[in-house]
Order: sequence, then C-alpha cells, then structure tokens
Amino acid sequence: MDLPLPAAPPAGARVIVGLSGGVDSAVAAWLLRESGWDVQGLFMSNWDDDDDAYCTAAQDYQDARAVASVLGIPLHRASFARQYRERVFAHFLSEHAAGRTPNPDVLCNREIKFGVALAWARRLGGTHFATGHYARLWQAADGTALGKARDAGKDQSYFLHAVPRNELAAALMPLGELHKDAVRELARGVGLPVFDKPDSTGICFIGERPFREFLGRFLARTPGPIESADGERLGTHEGLAFYTLGQRTGLHIGGRQGRAEEPWYVAAKDAPRNTLVVVQGHDHPRLAGASLDTGPWHWLAAPRSEAFAAQVKVRYRQADQPARLLPRTDGTLRIIFERPQRAVTPGQYVVAYDGERCLGGAVIETVTAATGASAAAA
Repeated sequence: MDLPLPAAPPAGARVIVGLSGGVDSAVAAWLLRESGWDVQGLFMSNWDDDDDAYCTAAQDYQDARAVASVLGIPLHRASFARQYRERVFAHFLSEHAAGRTPNPDVLCNREIKFGVALAWARRLGGTHFATGHYARLWQAADGTALGKARDAGKDQSYFLHAVPRNELAAALMPLGELHKDAVRELARGVGLPVFDKPDSTGICFIGERPFREFLGRFLARTPGPIESADGERLGTHEGLAFYTLGQRTGLHIGGRQGRAEEPWYVAAKDAPRNTLVVVQGHDHPRLAGASLDTGPWHWLAAPRSEAFAAQVKVRYRQADQPARLLPRTDGTLRIIFERPQRAVTPGQYVVAYDGERCLGGAVIETVTAATGASAAAA
C-alpha cells in the first residue's frame, strides 16, 4: 500500500497521540512513528459514571495499552472527567432543558481534546498533539486551515470547526489522506490488535445508550400535549427536552381516524404551552427552513464582513448545501439557503465550507420557516 506518511518532524519535536483504544488513533500513532516522530500516547478517561453496561473505558484502556506495547511507545493516562462535566456535559443538559438540541461532540473537541488534553500533552513535553480524526490540516496564507478528509464518508471537519486556530496549529491528523478501509487494512498488516474493533458511536466519551432513559437520569420529565399543526390533541409527550425537530420515532401516537396513514414528525416545540407540535409526512412544509441566524461565528479563515456565497451543513453527514452568508457587525451571521432545508434545529451547529476548506461555524439560534415550500431532503 502506498501510504501518505506525515511530514518528518522538526528537530526536537515530540507528538503526544490521543490513544483511545480504537483503530484510528492506533494507526495515527503508527504513521507518526514511521515518519520519525518521537511518539508517546495519552489515554483520556472523561466519563466517571462507569456503573452500567455502556461504559467501555476499562476495555478501551487495555486496548490502548496493547497498542502502545506493539508500537513500543510510553502510554500516559489522565482523567478529565471533572472538566468534561463542567465544560461539556453541563451545557448538554442545560440546552436540552431549554428545549434545544446540542451537539456535545463539537464542545468535546474544543474543550477536552484540543483544550485540557492538549495542555496536558504540553506538560508531557509534547510540541504537537495528534488524534485519529478524519480531517486535513495545512498552512494557508492566513494561517492554519482545516479541510475535509479524503474519505467523504468519514470526514469529521464538522465536529472540529470550533477548535481555536492556534490549537489546530499544534495538531496533527495523519488519517486525513486515508480511507477507513485502508486504515483497517494497514492496522491488520502491521499487527495492531484493534484492527477489527468496531467504531465507537453515541455521545462523545459516553457512548451509545438508550437516549431518553439516559437523559431522564439528569432531567425531570415534564409531560404535556402533542398536537397537530391545526391544534388537534394527539397524545402526551414526556417533556420537550426528550425530542428534537424532525424526529419520527418515540412519539407513540400512531394513526388517527380520518387522517392518512403517514408517519408523524416533530415540527416545533411550543415552550410557553409545553406543547410538542407534529406533522405528517417527511417533507411537510412545516419542517422546511428558509434561513437561520447564528450565535457568534468562529472563523477558521480570514473573517469576512461582506455577504458571500458558500456551502453549509446544518448537521453532520449532510451533503453540502449552497447558501448566502451575511456577516453582521455583532459577529453573528444570517444564512439564507438556496433551497429550503429540512428540520434545521436550534442548538445544533451550522458549518460553512469553501470547497474543501472549512471556514468555521456557529450555533444555530433561530430558524425562519419556508412557508408553503417543500423541504429539501437533508
């Protein structure tokens, strides 16, 4: 296999690799070692509620140890559980309690992996910090640039858009030029014991869990009515925090006499009345958004003050959507879609691209409905 090895290290450089116990970070460490870097590993345990079947930290640590042994590198271990709860999980809960839908992976990257973990890596003598993210970094005329991975199906630049540029300048992401199948093939070929380990899924550091049950451990249930768009009561919800726009499953309202047998979808949350508004049909007009307004924009390119065209994503894995972006003097943006977008959700992130390069992003604050329009498939 012809591998795009990382660049040789500068004199005196040391890279600390965030070894998660998975195949991606293991291969990232191997690639850097093969390129001549002084490599050490750091295993982070960031969720301290390990009394159930969903926490894999103990096994992940053993897998990371096995990888470090094969590579012949030191492995350090640190717990950032307190910082995770304060900087990521508390925000996750407060957003859900407010009826919004946060994306903790974005904050996890900014606050933990490229925040406290990067600072810890520097304490270990690291000049650089590496991860198994699928994204690319390069030096552009205006500073460090973040770009999409070669493997479009694994690209994680969306989740990295909020990392400060000065922290990205110290980062290495060796998998950005590789496809996932090549990563597994390489891991098998060089004898890394995690070559066939399944990818981790679910909430960052918490894992895949029954979401409503998990959230209910931290937030009170506040039942209220489920209504159709014309005000007919159809059922009872468990609390607005437990639902997101565009959601189909878990409504338990089924068909209704005199109505077409089409699935129901969450179209809105009426917080003052504690009411969940639902509509029938995946592409119902009430699910379509024409534009959105953001919170403060985080630039990963030279900031722009004039309106410009770009491609945007309002959720991970969404295909690029053409839009017009209008910067405001307060640092926020209005984004007008070329075609209406389905289930644009406050609390999530909108991320902008110029071709392969990520321009930055921000939290979605409000959405303007595309009244009478059909929602585009998102």
